[in-house]
Amino acid sequence: MSEPDDKIEIESITSPGRTERVNRAKYTAMREALLPVLPESPPGLKVAEAKEALLPDLDQGLFPGGAKAGWWLKAVQLDLEAKGIIARGTAKPVRLYRCT
Repeated sequence: MSEPDDKIEIESITSPGRTERVNRAKYTAMREALLPVLPESPPGLKVAEAKEALLPDLDQGLFPGGAKAGWWLKAVQLDLEAKGIIARGTAKPVRLYRCT
């Protein structure tokens, strides 16, 4: 596990060229919980469905009772979209799926 002050730079599809430094352990835990629950093709899962699906596997030491999971899910989602690892379906509400 990484140190509490160990940071990672993330991007956002909504702010191209801008990066933020966030806690590496929390980012990694959320990414590892999110990717397996997303389907490999559209239309994908609604964000709320993805959150519900990943919560049981989320590191409880980092996210006790799911605390702050919504914020971290959004941060990881936007970063992975910026990197082309996941994408949004075309329908509303937002649905996410893994890119192949």
